[in-house]
Amino acid sequence: MTTPSFELGPDHLELKSWLHEFAAEVIRPAAHEWDEREEFPWPVLEEAAKVGIYSLDFFATQSFDTTGLGIPVAMEELFWGDAGIGLAIVGTALAAAGVSSNGTPEQVGEWVPQMFGEPGDLKLGSFCSSEPDAGSDVGAMRTRARYDEATDEWIINGTKTWATNGGLADVHVVTAVVDPDLRTRGQASFVVPPGTKGLSQGQKFAKHGIRASHTAEVVLDNVRVPGRCLLGGKEKLDARMARAREGASSSGNASMATFERTRPAVGAQAIGIARAAYEVALDYAKTREQFGKPIIENQAIAFALADMATQIEAARLMVWRAAWLASQGKRFDKAEGSMSKLFAGETAVRVTEKAMQILGGNGFTREYPVERMARDAKIYTIFEGTSEIQRLVIARTISGAPIR
Repeated sequence: MTTPSFELGPDHLELKSWLHEFAAEVIRPAAHEWDEREEFPWPVLEEAAKVGIYSLDFFATQSFDTTGLGIPVAMEELFWGDAGIGLAIVGTALAAAGVSSNGTPEQVGEWVPQMFGEPGDLKLGSFCSSEPDAGSDVGAMRTRARYDEATDEWIINGTKTWATNGGLADVHVVTAVVDPDLRTRGQASFVVPPGTKGLSQGQKFAKHGIRASHTAEVVLDNVRVPGRCLLGGKEKLDARMARAREGASSSGNASMATFERTRPAVGAQAIGIARAAYEVALDYAKTREQFGKPIIENQAIAFALADMATQIEAARLMVWRAAWLASQGKRFDKAEGSMSKLFAGETAVRVTEKAMQILGGNGFTREYPVERMARDAKIYTIFEGTSEIQRLVIARTISGAPIR
């Protein structure tokens, strides 16, 4: 077991420095343009691929870091640069996590590399779980998957929504209902390979924040995928559903397995946004003068910055601990993953809002980046489990009883 440390080692410091330089020199200069355009930032992704950031090797290396800190460190630095572009760079990793969490080693080896491509021939992955009537309530999912034994194919029908890279991706990972009577325990995940007929992009969403990240509906109309595209395989699915019909306990479903794996990483993204806004506010407070002195000499401003710094540090420690627990194969006995995402997400909203307040009228303009950071931060109390859902998960975990 790796002993946790509050001090980053040489490898993590080198990673942090490398990504910080990329974020400062490539991401930040492009952030305003792609936020305004509300388009996927292909040129920035190409630059990330050229230096090895947008690649399977990069995400695999950080994911297998025995300390668990590789992913949080990477996420914080990239999202310190910009959240919209950051999500464009790391959005594929959620689909890769979906395959890794639920697939066989052979499926991981076949599909995950096809989600990244290489410089000059970039590919994307998309994880498709939410639906128009099934967001927080995954048990209300209506997308259906039916097995055609004659052809050894799965036929998928339904509509997914809020899918990062949805319709734009080469490889889609889709969660669908196989047995409606079993609700969440009757669900499974499928890979939809590139060029599969029947899959199309629906509405592309115009969003409040993270505008450089592509978010859209995915429509599945009689989509046929080979039997081998069922993650985990049919034998495992049949056995799991048989146990469910007999009333045996279950370890969870495909969507929840993916989200639980990624929550500390999402928390780290929120910390990157919060830290960026805090740094802008701190620099502004040191140089902006009112009544003959820098505004940081006013106690109200100084105390606000002190609270912002404290909340960021606390959120980072929660994320690092949750990431370390996951890396050691330990269970989140107190819902530490949900705790870290909840606290970091709400910290990002508080800190960015306070940064705007410290900048006053300037903070409300697009001349300064804090208004964009505040818009970006809000999604962290909504996606991959709202703050209310995180509290529900925590309450259920610490009480040992269902909270309705």
